[in-house]
Amino acid sequence: MSRTSTHDNDAAVVRRAGEDTPARDSFPPLGHFIDGAFHTTAAETIALIDPSTGGTVAEVPSGTRADVDRAAAAARAAFADWGRTTPRERADLLLEIASRVEARADEFARLESLDTGKPRTVAADDVQGTVDVFRFAAGAGRAFTEAGAAEYVRDHTSILLREPVGVVGVIGPWNYPLLMAAWKIAPILAVGDTVIVKPAEQTPLTLLLLADVVRDLLPAGVFNVVLGIGPVVGAALAEHPQIDLVAVTGSVGSGRAGAAAAADSVKRVHLELGGKAPVVIFEDADLEAAAEALRTAGYWNSGQECGAGTRVLVHESVADRFVELLAEQVGAIAVGEPGAGDDIEVGPLISQAQLDRVRGFVERAEGEGARAVVGGRALPGPGFFLAPTVLVDVEQGTEASREEIFGPVITVETFQDEEEAVTRANDVVYGLAASVWTTNAARSLDVPRRLDFGTVWVNSHLVLASEVPWGGFKGSGYGRDLSVYALQDFSRTKHIQLNHAR
Repeated sequence: MSRTSTHDNDAAVVRRAGEDTPARDSFPPLGHFIDGAFHTTAAETIALIDPSTGGTVAEVPSGTRADVDRAAAAARAAFADWGRTTPRERADLLLEIASRVEARADEFARLESLDTGKPRTVAADDVQGTVDVFRFAAGAGRAFTEAGAAEYVRDHTSILLREPVGVVGVIGPWNYPLLMAAWKIAPILAVGDTVIVKPAEQTPLTLLLLADVVRDLLPAGVFNVVLGIGPVVGAALAEHPQIDLVAVTGSVGSGRAGAAAAADSVKRVHLELGGKAPVVIFEDADLEAAAEALRTAGYWNSGQECGAGTRVLVHESVADRFVELLAEQVGAIAVGEPGAGDDIEVGPLISQAQLDRVRGFVERAEGEGARAVVGGRALPGPGFFLAPTVLVDVEQGTEASREEIFGPVITVETFQDEEEAVTRANDVVYGLAASVWTTNAARSLDVPRRLDFGTVWVNSHLVLASEVPWGGFKGSGYGRDLSVYALQDFSRTKHIQLNHAR
């Protein structure tokens, strides 16, 4: 690849907001939400850090196994009645949840930005997605049935029922604290399950606000939140004999831990894990459109996105031109604190540890011959900011080409022909998402079928809707979020057969 495509790596600066954060007296109650009420315990506390400044904004209790026991007992007791409600009754409540969240959308978005460092546009999109998934689940729950009664054996009529599983434990991530929780909570409640959610210890505020918003709406014990760390609260949810299914959104490591902990009780497991999405750009692609799309798809939520388009595979004949276009787009990205303006596109990483992790990936890649044509460095001042980065001259098989970086970093590799592109795109442990960029109609139909990923976009990337499923293959886990398939995952089928011989 040409050495003439290097851009100014010192252009990015952090735009600061000044005083533009929610006051502490506007926070929801800072405790566990169990059996319809908030509780604090005498356990240790967890400090919540503002990623934009590095300062502490609040402290919350760190839960124990005893807190999970109380939540499980409450959820099990509530299931006796909740599981027998009609789809219409549940749908009415889900629609009301959506309306209440929508009415307080700005409050949710500001709190999410404080907790995660998200730009306001990203946080607002999360809230809108939360509202939409509750409304979708309300409608889908009313239309969610199995095949009708039929006689498959002479004189025996079979009836297939769709039933709730029971009590579901949810372990949420820090990159989308509200939205990813809603992706689970909405279908879980729609099918008649009760739920216990453990938000990521770094980012519980919006889930606590959701609990506060619905506590007079849902029956006590139907929806519970237990705060705490994964090795304690997460492990207790996965192991608990009174919990029938555990759903984990997180890293491959956290998914493995959850599945292993669930094995003793033989409970069902739902895993939405990491990704390393290839972006395969053929020589006939619209390069300008691809570069413009990756400005969002690669750097949305500061690249802390499991479906982000982070690994570009571009045909060698157009690689130099594409890198120039991508560098122009990325070099123009506005970086800053959430309150610094509606045009802010990239905020901080979630923590100092995550910033150090991503910087380590970049430094090791450079040690293996890659170079940053844009970015590649931490930005000065408080907070955990990394300049949006494009790494080129990335060699096949190196760490940067294979492992999930989970930050504002896109790597660029080249290929010579279609077969090589498909083989290398599939040559990762992940199988969550990918995209193909081409104007060839036959290729646009054929290549996606050969890619081993749960979602494959053609001439777009990171476009989601509540009506279509989201989930991966291989190391990215199993089970589906969104769509009617999520309702299937959080319910079970029962066959009843009646002998009516006379």
